[in-house]
Amino acid sequence: MIELGQGSLTIVAVIGAIAVAALAFAVVLRRQVLATDEGTPAMKEIAGAIQEGAKAYLTRQFRTLAIFAVIVFGLLFLLPAEPEIKLGRAIAFLFGAGFSAAIGYLGMSLAVKANVRVAAAATRPGGRSEGARIAFRTGGVVGMAVVGLGLLGAAGVVLVYRGEAPAVLEGFGFGAALLAMFMRVGGGIFTKAADVGADLVGKVEQGIPEDDPRNAATIADNVGDNVGDCAGMAADLFESYAVMLVASLILGKAAMGEQGLVLPLIITAIGALVAVLGVLTTRVRGEESGLRAIYRGFYVAAVVGVLLAALATFVYLPGTFADVPGISEALAGQPGDPRLIVSAAVLLGIVLAGVILWLTGYYTGTTSRPTLHVARTSRTGAATVVLSGIGVGLESAVFTAGIIAAAICGAFLLAGGSLSLALFLVALAGCGLLTTVGVIVAMDTFGPVSDNAQGIAEMSGDVDAAGAQVLTDLDAVGNTTKAITKGIAIATAVLAATALFGSYREAVDVAMGEIAEAGTQVAGGIVGAMVAYDITSPITLVGVILGGATVFLFSGLAIDAVTRAAGAIVFEVRRQFREMPGIMTGETRPEYGKVVDICTRDSLRELATPGLLAASAPIAVGFGLGVGPLAGFLAGAIGTGVLMAVFLANSGGAWDNAKKLVEDGLHGGKGSEAHAATVIGDTVGDPFKDTAGPAINPLIKVMNLVSVLIAPAVVQMSVPADTNHALRIGLALVAAAVALGAVLASRLRAVRAERDDERDDSRTAAGVL
Repeated sequence: MIELGQGSLTIVAVIGAIAVAALAFAVVLRRQVLATDEGTPAMKEIAGAIQEGAKAYLTRQFRTLAIFAVIVFGLLFLLPAEPEIKLGRAIAFLFGAGFSAAIGYLGMSLAVKANVRVAAAATRPGGRSEGARIAFRTGGVVGMAVVGLGLLGAAGVVLVYRGEAPAVLEGFGFGAALLAMFMRVGGGIFTKAADVGADLVGKVEQGIPEDDPRNAATIADNVGDNVGDCAGMAADLFESYAVMLVASLILGKAAMGEQGLVLPLIITAIGALVAVLGVLTTRVRGEESGLRAIYRGFYVAAVVGVLLAALATFVYLPGTFADVPGISEALAGQPGDPRLIVSAAVLLGIVLAGVILWLTGYYTGTTSRPTLHVARTSRTGAATVVLSGIGVGLESAVFTAGIIAAAICGAFLLAGGSLSLALFLVALAGCGLLTTVGVIVAMDTFGPVSDNAQGIAEMSGDVDAAGAQVLTDLDAVGNTTKAITKGIAIATAVLAATALFGSYREAVDVAMGEIAEAGTQVAGGIVGAMVAYDITSPITLVGVILGGATVFLFSGLAIDAVTRAAGAIVFEVRRQFREMPGIMTGETRPEYGKVVDICTRDSLRELATPGLLAASAPIAVGFGLGVGPLAGFLAGAIGTGVLMAVFLANSGGAWDNAKKLVEDGLHGGKGSEAHAATVIGDTVGDPFKDTAGPAINPLIKVMNLVSVLIAPAVVQMSVPADTNHALRIGLALVAAAVALGAVLASRLRAVRAERDDERDDSRTAAGVL
C-alpha cells in the first residue's frame, strides 16, 4: 500500500479548503441571484406553481431512490475486499449518491426561483444583458457546487484512507453515477412527456402558442425543464466529475505511485479557480449575442486552466520518470519529461472540450447550415423534417466520435506505447476537460432557466413585444448551450469510461496476481478461455455485441416510456379542452395539477427498469461469460454509446432550433404547415435529446463501475480449477432474470396502457366522455 508523505497530505488538505471556498462562492452567487426583482404578481403566481410541482416531484423521486440506495449499500458488503475497505466503500457510496441528489435538488430549487427573475429583467431597459447574467449565474451556483462537493468528497477520502483511497472511491463514483442515471431517466421522462403532450395538442391541434395558459400541460412542461434539464443534468455532470476523479486516482496510483494519486486532485482543484473566472467574465455587452458572451467566458476559463495546470505540473513533478517516487517498474525507464507529457494531456482534454463546443454548435445552432437545412425541409412536410434531422444526427455522431477517438489516440502517442501511462493520460485529459466544468454547468442551466422565463412571460401576459423578443433570443441561446453541454458531457463520459476500462483491467490484473501468488491451479479449457482478452475470440465478440445491444435496449426503453407518458398527457389535455369549453375563451382555468400528477406517476413508475438493466447486465455477462467477454461488453457499450448519444442529442437539438427558426418567421412562420411540420420534428427530438441521449452518459459509467467492483469476484469464481462454477452460473442467471424481468414489466405496462387508450377511444366514440 502507498503511504502518502506529509507534503502530499498537506496538498490534499489545501485542495479540501479550495473545495470549501468553491461552495462559499456558490453561496455568494446564490444571494446575488435571489436579490434581483421577482416581477409582477402574475409572474410570481405562475412561478410558484412551477416551484411547487418541481419540489413535489423530486421529493417523491428521492423517496423512491432511497430504497435502491439502501439495497445497493448492503450488496456492496458482499464483494471481496478487506473489511475496512468494504465499510468505507459502502459509506462513500452513500456520500456519492447523497451529493448527486443534493446537486440535482440545488439545481432545481434555484432555477425555479431564477426563471421569474429573468422574465422580470426582460421588462426593464438592458433586459438582455441582465437576464443573461441572472440565468448564467444561476448555473454558476450549481457549477461551483459540483466542483466543491466533488473535490471535497475525493479529498476527504484520500485524507482518511490515503493509499487505499482509490478502492474506497469506487463506491463514491458508483453512488454518484447511479443516482444521476435515475435522475436523468426520471426527469427526462417527466419533462418530455409534458413537452410532447403540450406541443401536439396545443400547437398542432388547437393552434395556440407554446406556453399559452389555456394549455393544461404548460405548468408540467415548465416543471419538467427543471427536474429534467436542471436537476438531471447537474447530477449527470457531477457524476462525470466524480467518476473521472475515481478513474484517474486508480490509474495514477498504479502508474506513478504517490504523485499519480495526488496529481489529478491538483488539476481539478485548478478547475475550481478558473470556474470563478469563467462565471465572472461572462457578461453580455450591449446588444451582442448571449452565445458570444458565453463562449468568451468558456474560452477564457479554458486558456487560464491550461496555463495554471501546466504551472502546477512543472512545480509538482520531477523532470524524469525515474525520479517519480514509487513509480511502477514498467515506467521507471520511460523516456521523456513527465511534466511536459502530463501538461500536454491536460491541454488535449481542454482542446477537446473546445472542439466539441464548436462542432455541436455548428450542427445545432440557429445560424448554421445543418439546422437551416432541417428548417428548409419543413416546406415539404413532417416526414422530410424527421428524415433530415436523423441525417444531421448521424453525420454529427461520426465526426464527434472521430474527434474523441483522435484525443484518445493522442494520449496513447504521448505515452510512447506504454499502456498504463496511456490510460492515466486519458484520465488526465478528462480531468483537463473538467477544469471547465463550472462554466459547462452554468451553460447548461442557462437553457432551462431562459426557457422557463419565456413561458412565465407568455402565461402572465405582463411582458411587451420587446421583452418577449429578448426572452425568445435568450431561449434560442439556451437551446444551443444545452446541446453544447450535452456534447461535452458525452465526450467526458467516453473519456471517463475509457479510463474506467483501464481501471477494470487493473482490477482484473490485481486479482489474477493474487491467485498466482497463492499458487492456485488455473482452470483450463472453456473456463480458462473466459479470462482471455483476445478480441478475435468468439466469446469476446459476444460480449461486444451484448454491450452494444444493451445501449440500444436502454435507449428504446427510455423513448418508449416517454411515448406512453406523452400519450396519457395528450388524452388528458384533449379531455380538458373537450369537457371544459370555457378554457379556450379564458373563462375557465385548466386543471394544471392533473397533468403534473400524470407526469410524476408515469416517470416514477418507469424509473426502475433502466436502472436494473444497467446494474444487472454486466453482472450477468461477467459471471456468465467471464472477465474477457465482460471487457468486450464494456468496449461495445462505450463504442455504441458515444455514437448513439451524439446522434440522439444533435438530432433533437437541430429539430428544436429548426422549429425556433420557423416560429421566428422563416418559411411561413407560426401557424403555417411548415410550423406544424417542425413541431412534429421537435416532438420526435424531445425524448432523443433530453431523455435517452443524456441518460446514456451515466449508463456506460454505471456499467463500467459495476464491472470494476465485481471484477475480483468474477476472477475468484472463474479462474481456480476447484471453483464451484454452479454458483457463478447461478449468479449470472439471477442477474439476467432481473434485467429481463424489468424489461418484461415495462412491456406489460405498455400493453395495459394501450388497452386503456383503446377503452378511452371506445367510450369517446360512444359519447360517454
